[in-house]
Amino acid sequence: MSVRKLKPVTPGQRFRVVNGFDAITTDKPEKSLLVPNKRSGGRNNSGKMTMKFMGGGHKRKYRIIDFKRDKEGAAEVMSIQYDPNRTAFIALVQFADGEKRYVIAQGGLQVGQKIVSGSGVAPEVGNAMPLGEMPLGTTISCIELRPGQGAVMARSAGSFAQLMAKDGKYVTVKMPSGETRLILATCVATIGVVSNSDHQLLVSGKAGRSRWLGRRPRTRPVVMNPVDHPMGGGEGKSSGGHPRSKNGIPAKGFKTRSKTKASNKYIIERRKK
Repeated sequence: MSVRKLKPVTPGQRFRVVNGFDAITTDKPEKSLLVPNKRSGGRNNSGKMTMKFMGGGHKRKYRIIDFKRDKEGAAEVMSIQYDPNRTAFIALVQFADGEKRYVIAQGGLQVGQKIVSGSGVAPEVGNAMPLGEMPLGTTISCIELRPGQGAVMARSAGSFAQLMAKDGKYVTVKMPSGETRLILATCVATIGVVSNSDHQLLVSGKAGRSRWLGRRPRTRPVVMNPVDHPMGGGEGKSSGGHPRSKNGIPAKGFKTRSKTKASNKYIIERRKK
């Protein structure tokens, strides 16, 4: 992984840092795994804006990703590709019977490498296996929280978790947020760190690039009118009140998590503030 700092030939390029795309091996996606991806622009079925600051952006097609890794047997990595719908790179793999699937690519995954899913496989980068069969201290990503659900945690670029302990039918995992929690040992995870770890170093360089990604300018609530936001109004630069959302829910320290949430009993240590 590497990044490139562009020369300041225009104002928008002056501070821009782009991905080197060293790991990418092809720019042609697999057509059989593409589906249309329609944008809503933040509007509901009657055309009314229900989410602000969304709209525009380049057209995309969705790549169908195999988050469950439920097909056993070895699959060969055919290519590492860019996915406009996520920060991580994706890998096109082909099984012995000719079936092709996209999976989230782990850092260090190479074209021609074989990856395996299922019980009893070796704990090597790219392999998917139940948490209970992994050695302690293993770096993992793409983690299930319920057996058969498919990966829901640690899927973004450069993220990973660590297997800390095993206790009966549960294992203890330290999540990317710093939270330590129990997960069923039968849940599947993938060995390794998610690819494209340099994603956090990128600098867009200009406001227009946010528009290409479908993000419209975000207006600060303090400069709105009282009819538009609880923090709006006031004379000049003075605007009293505590920070809160448009619906009036306080921000900056106000806890919104339910005290009776079912998953509270699985959390050993909360994430660091």
